Amino acid sequence: MDVMLPEGDPKRTGEKVRSQEPGEHPSVTLFREYLRLKTVQPEPNYDVAVRFLERIAAELGLGCQKVEVCPGRVVTIMTWQGTDPQLRSILLNSHTDVVPVFEEHWTHDPFEAFKDSQGNIYARGAQDMKCVSIQYIEAIRRLKAEGKRFPRTVHMTFVPDEEIGGSKGMELFVKRPEFQALNVGFVLDEGLANPTDAFTVFYGEKCAWWIKVKCEGNPGHGSRFIENTAAEKLNRVITSLLQFRESEKQRLKCDEHLTLGDVTCLNLTMLSGGVSFNVLPSELSATFDIRIPPTVNLQAFEEQLTAWCRAAGEGVTYKFYQKYMDQTVTCTEESDPWWKAFSGACRDMHMTLKHEIFPAATDSRFIRAAGHPALGFSPMNRTPVLLHDHNEYLNEQVFLRGIEIYACLLPSLASVPPLPAEG
Repeated sequence: MDVMLPEGDPKRTGEKVRSQEPGEHPSVTLFREYLRLKTVQPEPNYDVAVRFLERIAAELGLGCQKVEVCPGRVVTIMTWQGTDPQLRSILLNSHTDVVPVFEEHWTHDPFEAFKDSQGNIYARGAQDMKCVSIQYIEAIRRLKAEGKRFPRTVHMTFVPDEEIGGSKGMELFVKRPEFQALNVGFVLDEGLANPTDAFTVFYGEKCAWWIKVKCEGNPGHGSRFIENTAAEKLNRVITSLLQFRESEKQRLKCDEHLTLGDVTCLNLTMLSGGVSFNVLPSELSATFDIRIPPTVNLQAFEEQLTAWCRAAGEGVTYKFYQKYMDQTVTCTEESDPWWKAFSGACRDMHMTLKHEIFPAATDSRFIRAAGHPALGFSPMNRTPVLLHDHNEYLNEQVFLRGIEIYACLLPSLASVPPLPAEG
């Protein structure tokens, strides 16, 4: 018998309805429900995520606003109003999309949110970063249930497309009046797990440069020794860049005080060109992904790139496909009121913090470039770094501890006294 289901009914949309297992913490149940929503690139189902978030905002009595930054790309904003809304707000940012999976390499269905006997929850997004989204929500749920209120307003933003660069997400959102209206003072965004007892805090990010080097040379028959070929020139370019890569790799290996965020990471990612086995091509190209720390002079580094290409011979050029230039970092000195509030709360919880530059890129770079201090922080210690990896998981006790951490951080941050600029 055919049964007509109403619009928005979970059975009709394919959404997994929340079902709490006996003895399971309700926060874990909510986390697993969120993990089951297939917001996976390249075709994320954002609609189910927005409905999920709207439902939670209604449950918690929070304001909820949707901002469509471009067709099909919605930023969801939840707002917990402070007692002094004129003060600059605290923004808790997270992204709703997750990276693709290769299911044949997973032990469990990556969208089932399977929990094993040790409490490890396996799912795409378990670490990156649906855990943090729910930890924000559940920390605020707990504080509201305790009757707490704080001077500063707290906003939570849930943004699309971070995993593919943020060009249709946060990069557009920070330029919109709706973002300006949030009156942001300080931002928390995603970080990384830490396999040790410490918690990693990221105060800046590398600049991502994507370049394509094109080498033009003499064509000819494959049976001859042709001079000045494209291949010879490309070989010189690749050799120069990979020698630099090796020097940075060794620098990281030999200095125990350095992290991946402190060195320039360079990788050859694509090669293209040629028309036939027996024809020397007139053009060959290679692409490189370069991640440059904020301590490096970008102008000097580009001059070095130019010199490597010039040394390879005539007809060697390069083109940028991404060239991020903002090197803003967030202050981690005790004289800074935001850092003092954050680090002080962490000390009260006896947490060991490790400061680093984020080795890749997050939406924090757009936030910092817009003039707002931001820290990348995901409270996952004693946890292997598995973002984007097969069998990504997070232990439920680590997840629940993260809620406790945010429930201590938020009162501290949302109670930072008025700053001089706030009158």
